[in-house]
Amino acid sequence: MATPVQEPPQSSGGKRKGKAQYVQAKRTRRCDGGGSRQLEPGLQGILITCNMNERKCVEEAYSLLNEYGDDMYGPEKFTDKDQQPSGSEGEDDDMEAALKKEVGDIKASTEMKLRRFQSVESGANNVVFIRTLGIEPEKLVHHILQDMYKTKKKKTRVILRMLPISGTCKAFLEDMKKYAETFLEPWFKSPNKGTFQIVYKSRNNSHMNRDEVIKELAGIVGSLNSENKVDLTNPQYTVVVEIIKAVCCLSVVKDYMLFRKYNLQEVVKSAKDPSQLNPKQSVQAGNGKEAKFESGNKSNQHDPAEGKNNQQAVPENNEELGQTKPRSETQVVNEGGAKPELESQVTERSESSENDLS
Repeated sequence: MATPVQEPPQSSGGKRKGKAQYVQAKRTRRCDGGGSRQLEPGLQGILITCNMNERKCVEEAYSLLNEYGDDMYGPEKFTDKDQQPSGSEGEDDDMEAALKKEVGDIKASTEMKLRRFQSVESGANNVVFIRTLGIEPEKLVHHILQDMYKTKKKKTRVILRMLPISGTCKAFLEDMKKYAETFLEPWFKSPNKGTFQIVYKSRNNSHMNRDEVIKELAGIVGSLNSENKVDLTNPQYTVVVEIIKAVCCLSVVKDYMLFRKYNLQEVVKSAKDPSQLNPKQSVQAGNGKEAKFESGNKSNQHDPAEGKNNQQAVPENNEELGQTKPRSETQVVNEGGAKPELESQVTERSESSENDLS
C-alpha cells in the first residue's frame, strides 16, 4: 500500500502548500505465470549451489535442464496468447456466474503460463532453487550426471552441486517426522530394502539439531524394514536433508559417491589422473565401474554456500577429543530390545578441490 510522504515546509514568504507524495511500497515478487517466488513447503525442484554468481548460475541451470528435459520428456509446449481462454462475449445477467467464470479464466490462463523450470528465491546465498512441474527431479538429475560421468564433458562453469528435491516440508522435527514416514516408503518400506546413508546440511537455521534429525530419520528407515542397513562407503541410497530457514528439502538419490556427491565440476574429472586428486586421497577401484574415495586429514576450507549452522558432531570417545580431524561421525542407535540396532554414521569431508563446494 502506498504511504504518504509529506514535503518539508517552505519558507513563510511562499504561498504554496506542501503536497503529499506517495511512494509505492515493495511488493512480493511473483512468477510471471503466477505463484510465489519463494521456497516453501509443497514444492519439487532442484537445489543448485554456485560460487558467488547466482545470475549466471540460473542461466546455466535453465540451459542444462532444458537440454536434458527435452531429451527425456520432449520439447516444452506453449500456448499462444490468442488461444488463451476468454470470458463470454455477451453480457451475463447473472453477475455471480459472470464473476465465477472470470475467476476460472484467470486460473486457466495462469496454468498455461507456468513453465517446466522456474527459479524461486531459495533464502540462502549462493544457493538457487529451480521449481519443476511435470517431471521427476531425481531421474532428470541422475540422467544429467550419468551422461557427464560417461562423456567427461564439462558443461557448466559456475554450477557446483545439483541436488534433486523430491519434497519439501516445514523445518520442525515433528513435521519432518510425519512427512518422512510416507516420503521414504517407496525406497525403504518392505518388500523394498537397501543400504543407505544420511547427509545433512542446514543454512540460515538455528533451531534444528543435526544429531536429532539424523537419529529420527534413521529410526524411520529402520522401522520401515529391518533389513535396511547403513553403508557409508558405497550406499545404494543417500537420504539428502537440506534445511534452509524454515523449509526442509528431502530427496533420496542413487550413486551419490560415484557421482562425487552430485558435483558437476568433479564428476567430469578422470579418477585416473593423479594431478586431479589430493595426494592424501586413496582411490580404490572395484570392477572398473565404481570407485571409493577416502580422504584423510585435510585443510578446512570455507564454503560460501554453507550457512553458519553446518555443525559437526562431537566424538564420543575422550581419546578423539585431542585429535584435530575435520571428519566427524555421528552414531545413531535404535534403542529397543526387539528391534535391531541401527548405527547411522554421517561423515562430512571437506573436499580438496575448491570447486567441490556444497
